[in-house]
Amino acid sequence: MSFNLKFKEIDEEREQKGEEYTINDLIKELGLSAQTVVAKQNGELAIEESVINDGDEIRLVQIIYGG
Repeated sequence: MSFNLKFKEIDEEREQKGEEYTINDLIKELGLSAQTVVAKQNGELAIEESVINDGDEIRLVQIIYGG
């Protein structure tokens, strides 16, 4: 089972790591913080607890802070 990950210059197909592999698991695996990225699953905003399914497209968007 695999999914497509898009983040900055990354655009790759990745293997799922178990049946209950969540967006939060992916964020941690990439060394990111859930406070600095927003996830979209198949074009829709997704919460960190969302399970990644076979064939999903996960797009992580970096949040930019500033004033």
